Amino acid sequence: MSAIPDPLELSAYSPMWPAVFEIERERLTRIFGADAVWIEHIGSTAVPGLGAKPIIDILLGAPELSIVERKIAELTADGYRYVPEFERSIPQRRYFVKAEGHPGYFHLHAVVKDTPFWRDHLAFRDALRADAALADEYGRLKRRLA
Repeated sequence: MSAIPDPLELSAYSPMWPAVFEIERERLTRIFGADAVWIEHIGSTAVPGLGAKPIIDILLGAPELSIVERKIAELTADGYRYVPEFERSIPQRRYFVKAEGHPGYFHLHAVVKDTPFWRDHLAFRDALRADAALADEYGRLKRRLA
């Protein structure tokens, strides 16, 4: 069994993170098949140059959560662990963790597309990508908090 990265350990940016995300995006695309879903790389690993915990955060948007719920067994078979207890605090999200296997560690946040959760996470990622000074400031804050 693989060890989960230390939650306080930040790694330097890896140019491999986007490629690892793309591999996992392809796996998720196969799982969801004909269902219309959108899959985005979010979090610090999605921002070039920003240090992060070496965990790829994935935002999956679906027209309705029932599409995601119908795929829980397939996601589990692919190595994801469904974490329903977090729905008490964020009921509009279905959360999954994949901590074993190739190519890495993943957190999958599945929500209804175009909801505030979807828009806010993409806006935050895009703001960090567009503004190097903001990304640097955020990186300093993360290191201080770690």
